[in-house]
Amino acid sequence: MSTKGRNILIALCSAVLMAVLLRGCVVTSYLIPSTGMENTLYQGERIWVNKWSYGYRLPWMRLWGYHRWCEAPVYRDEMVVFNNPANYTTTPLSRREVFIGRCIGTPGDTLLIDSLYTVDSSSRFAPDSKILYRYPHSRVALLDSLLLLLHIPQGRLMGKDSTHCFRSFSRYEHYLLEQAMNGRCWLTPADSQDSAQQLHPLIVPGRNRPVRVYPWNITLLRNTLILHEGKQAEIRHDTLYVEGKPTQHCTFTKNYYWVCANNSVNLSDSRLFGFVPQDHLIGRATRVWFSKEPESSLFSGYRWHRIGKKIE
Repeated sequence: MSTKGRNILIALCSAVLMAVLLRGCVVTSYLIPSTGMENTLYQGERIWVNKWSYGYRLPWMRLWGYHRWCEAPVYRDEMVVFNNPANYTTTPLSRREVFIGRCIGTPGDTLLIDSLYTVDSSSRFAPDSKILYRYPHSRVALLDSLLLLLHIPQGRLMGKDSTHCFRSFSRYEHYLLEQAMNGRCWLTPADSQDSAQQLHPLIVPGRNRPVRVYPWNITLLRNTLILHEGKQAEIRHDTLYVEGKPTQHCTFTKNYYWVCANNSVNLSDSRLFGFVPQDHLIGRATRVWFSKEPESSLFSGYRWHRIGKKIE
């Protein structure tokens, strides 16, 4: 092989090696598979994830356990990417499904929740958070016209009953629609009839911080102890038993986080899989590098204005 050919081969191998190292150790790409994070992120987008945001999680944890270099805290309202905390298989942690969500609870925080582990909407301060609204069947055509006029994505119909249809909108989208209706807004929150139900405090566990056991968190604490702390736990007659002993307080060896979807009707968040342990964190979502409408043709559906957008 000539010197020129050898130099080209070395350059190509170096480029491939550099790309592999960057993807494995610095940043990685993630595909947004659903509408759960609209309007911050849209289905079909690909994003960059910074693996050093919370410290670099060393690979091959099955060999030497969990270790993280340059550990850093997670802050509220950040978009975090993590491995599925509810995977019951023996699949290595780093190979489990990858999820994304907005962190709204850090270790030691107290959240107000209802019986379905839904966080009180008054604490959901992200402007892109979506809420489910209902409106009369007779207003369907008018709403479609308003959405077209205001350039609001129609999304999909979430459901309907004998009198109402259901669709989700962000706070800002609802504000625009309310202004267009000149104060005669017929979009009402779907859960308004349940607004009077009692809310309970839920403390997000932190390392070596005792958490009191209550009827509304006993199942969640039991599942966390079994799945992520490796302890034997069960509920007998409304009492939590840990390693065979009744307890009123639980202590954890890890920091945990509560994450939510922007779209309140999408249950792929902590309401479904519970707390997210720190060792499941991959990194923070940083930028959109590709955006295209699902099921669009090769030459259409590109969201050019979204490419390069910073994720907040």
